[in-house]
Amino acid sequence: MASITVGVLALQGAFFEHIQLLKKAVSEQSSTTQWEFIEVRTPQELDRCDALILPGGESTTISLVAARSNLLEPLRDFVKVHRKPTWGTCAGLILLAESANRTKKGGQELIGGLDVRVNRNHFGRQTESFEAPLDLPFLGPTEQSFPAVFIRAPVVEKILPHQEGIQVDETQRDETVVAPSKQPQGQAAKAAMADGVEVLASLPGRAAKLAAAGTHIDADKETGDIVAVKQGNVFGTSFHPELTGDARIHSWWLRQVEESVRKRKGI
Repeated sequence: MASITVGVLALQGAFFEHIQLLKKAVSEQSSTTQWEFIEVRTPQELDRCDALILPGGESTTISLVAARSNLLEPLRDFVKVHRKPTWGTCAGLILLAESANRTKKGGQELIGGLDVRVNRNHFGRQTESFEAPLDLPFLGPTEQSFPAVFIRAPVVEKILPHQEGIQVDETQRDETVVAPSKQPQGQAAKAAMADGVEVLASLPGRAAKLAAAGTHIDADKETGDIVAVKQGNVFGTSFHPELTGDARIHSWWLRQVEESVRKRKGI
C-alpha cells in the first residue's frame, strides 16, 4: 500500500478548509493509497511532503512570512528543482507564477513554476467578490459546472514562453515582479516538467456576457479570462475550491498526485 503525504502551506489563508476538503475527497474515493495531510510551517514539515497546496489568502503576506520563516527557498526548491506536485489557489496561483503585475518591486516575492504572467486583483476589491458556474472539462465530460468562488482573484494575463532562466522580458515591465531562476534536477524532476502551459478553464469575458444579454457582438473571438492552468505537475486556479464544500477538484488533483508519486517512487 502506497503512503503519500500532502502538505498545505499554513502561514496564512484558507489552509484548514483545504485539509477538510482533501479528507472529504479521500472519503469519496476507492483508492488503496494511505493519505496523510499536514499543515506546513517549517522546512522540516515541507521535507515530509510528496505534494503541496498553496492556499488562497494574501500573497504578499504569505511570501513575507515564508521568507521570515526560512521557507521561501525550500518552497522554490520543492516546486522548481524537485518538481513535486503543487497546486496554488488564488494567492497560491500568484506565488506560482513566473511573473506578476500590479506589484511593487520589493513588496512581493514569487516562487515560480508556471510560465505565466498573472494580473493580481483582476476582478477588483473584496466587495466585488462573486461566485460563478464554471465548466471544467478536465473533471470529465459528464460533470456539472463547478461553483467557482472569486475573491480579489487574479487571472492569467499571458502564457509565457518557457525559458531555461529567468523571464528576462518580464523584468522590463513596470510594476512587475519575476520569480528567480531555478532548474529541475534529477531525472524524476525533469520528467515532471512540461515546456508548455495548458489552459484548463476560462471564465467567459465581457463580450460573452453582452452576447448572452442580447447585445449583437461576436463573442466567439473572445477567449475570456484564464482561471485554471497546468504545467507538468504544477497546477493553479484563480478561484477558491476550498470554500465551496465541493471536493471534485481536490479528488481530481489527488489522482494526479498519486500518479506522479507512483512514477517518482517506482511503485
